[in-house]
Order: sequence, then C-alpha cells, then structure tokens
Amino acid sequence: MSAEQLVVVGSGPAGVSAARAYREAGGTGEVRLLSADDDPPYERPPLSKDFLRGETTEDEISLMDKEVYQDLDIGLALGDPVVELNDGEVRTAAGRVHPFTQCVLATGAEPIRPDLPGADHEAVRVLRSRRSSAELRDAAADADEAIVVGAGFIGCEAAVSLSRLGLGVTLLCPDTVPQRQRLGRDAGELIAGWLAAEGVRLLRETSLVSITGGRRVRTDTGWDLDTGLVLLATGVRPRVELAEKAGLTIENGRIRTDERMRTSRAGICAAGDVALAHNASAGRALPVEHWGEGLAMGEIAGRTAAGAEAVWDAVPGFWSEIGDRTLKYAAWGDGYDHAWPASRDGAFTVWYERDGVVVGVLTHEADEDYERGSDLIRERRRLEDAR
Repeated sequence: MSAEQLVVVGSGPAGVSAARAYREAGGTGEVRLLSADDDPPYERPPLSKDFLRGETTEDEISLMDKEVYQDLDIGLALGDPVVELNDGEVRTAAGRVHPFTQCVLATGAEPIRPDLPGADHEAVRVLRSRRSSAELRDAAADADEAIVVGAGFIGCEAAVSLSRLGLGVTLLCPDTVPQRQRLGRDAGELIAGWLAAEGVRLLRETSLVSITGGRRVRTDTGWDLDTGLVLLATGVRPRVELAEKAGLTIENGRIRTDERMRTSRAGICAAGDVALAHNASAGRALPVEHWGEGLAMGEIAGRTAAGAEAVWDAVPGFWSEIGDRTLKYAAWGDGYDHAWPASRDGAFTVWYERDGVVVGVLTHEADEDYERGSDLIRERRRLEDAR
C-alpha cells in the first residue's frame, strides 16, 4: 500500500464506479467508500419497476458483491453521512474523520417535495432509495388507489408498476403529454398510449395544488381526489451542500468540473448527478441525471484519481422501461429546434435537430437508429444523414 488515500463520498453508480475504476487503473492507496445509505450499494433503476413490483430481490439489485469489495480492497462504511469537507479530510455525522489525498464527491440527488400545503406529510411518498421503494410496495398492499404526481420517467414507470400491483392509478401530468418539453409531442403521445394500455388514468394539464391528510389531493383544474396512496415524482435536487460549504465552484446548482471530473480544488473530483461536467465532444458543460452517465463519470473520476488518462466525451443516454416497453434516448439534452418522428412495423424513432444538426434520438424497437444516432450526434452530422 502507498501513502495515497482515496475517499469516495456516495454509494450510487458514480461512487461505486469511481472506487472500482481507481483500483483497475492501478491506484494502490487505501480506498474508503462512505455512504449515508444504510444499505449496501444497489441499482436504482429497478426501484420504480421490477423491485417495486416485487419481481426482484435485494440481492438481485446489488451493485457490487462482497467478494468484489474484498478482492479490490475497498472499505465500505454505511449509515454515516459526510457532513464536512476540509483540506485533506472529511468528517461524518458520527464524528469520524477520514483523511484523503484524493476525494470523489458522488453525493447524488434527492427527491424534491414541492413547496405546497401537505406535500411534506409523512404519508406522502417519494421514491429514490431501496427502502423508499420497499415502503411504497408495502403501502400499496394496503391501498386500492394511488395518485402519482409528475409524469417524468420515474412517475410513468412507478405508475405502471402500481397499476400492475392491482391499484387504480391516476397520474397528474402538468403538460399536454408526458415529457413534452424534453421529448416532444409525438413521443409524449406514445407514452400516454402506453400508460392507457396499462390502466393508468392520465390527467393532462393538471398540477398539484395541495394534499390534505396525506391522501386527499386538490388540483389546479378543480379536482378533489381521494386516494389511498400519494407518490410525488416531481424531480430531484443535486446534493451540493457539502461542496458548497467547502467553497467548491457551484454552477446552476451543481458542482462544476472539467472533462476529467476535476473540481475547482486540486485533489477533489465530482461525478454523477451532482456534477456539471464539461463534455469534450459537446464542447460545453452538461447536466445529466442518467444511471449510465453516473457509471461513466465515476469511472473517469476514479481513473483521474489514480493518475490515469480519461475524459468524458460520450453522448449521454438512458433507457426507460414503461411496463414491457422500452424507450432508448441519447442526446446532449440542452435543447432542440425540431423533432421529427418516424414509425415503421411497430418501431418508433424521433430525431431531434438544432440548426440542421442532429442533437438527439429517441427510439422504441429501433436499436439501429439508436446506435447510429449516437454517432451522428457526436460527429455533429446533419439530419439528412439520419434518414
């Protein structure tokens, strides 16, 4: 062992990937993975899908086996959040001090509860952790109906899962269709059709006003809805407090990094949801909240901490499973001028362009378009090359 010490704060995909990549890149220092979560690292995508439905177990969503931690000599400390970041050390809520020569901040994000009456009631659920998913499943067993607030991917996935658990589900969508701003009208109508096929009632252009007693929902359209379960799927907020108190550069609510995940302070990297990282291919900083990007960014941060070369230059992308239907999306994610849908033989593709250049692609059952789209985006090709 060398005198180096790597501390990774956070046990999501970015944190675990960073610790692992550090070792695989030849890092020889002591590695400590510090987590506020009480549970060993796990995959989060199943929490709104098969794990919520009880189709997979805790062991099946494990992010890394105990044997791997032992083989890579990675120490894991659970249930003790880091509350202070100083020069060369971090301090936890329990008062433990962990010195470091290199640090990776992978503190992730937390669910947003809107600043509305009743949204903070203890019976109102949010979904982010293994425990919150298991508790939501238990609550669903005692309910006949559920209201899901928010029609992003987590909201749509969870709404279908709750419907499959036998609940009557109503989904509040503040726009004309789910994900209209990000994906466009045609993709939104496709998702709306899938929700209807799964028995989910979609209330379009309907926003939450208040929640009474954790189970009575009032909307801006005048609806008063009684239900057995309310789930808020109203977005997430990056956990930047630790970095902010330490004086790291924060931009647009995230920790600013370069393409190697290096922050404004030497020896400290940031990765995953909490990072606003420069993407070498895009030529600008991009905010992302994708599982795959957490893994990719974490790997780059770990390699950087080990002194190896690595840069973030991939086109961000993710998959969403709404019931048995899969959407694949790759894009820079910071806007488009036009969305061009195309469908054939049950497959569906939307090409997104800005100034005639491909900046995104969304597919269902069209993997060739998805793979080709990522290349077109990275190479700044024109829309004609996609057709």
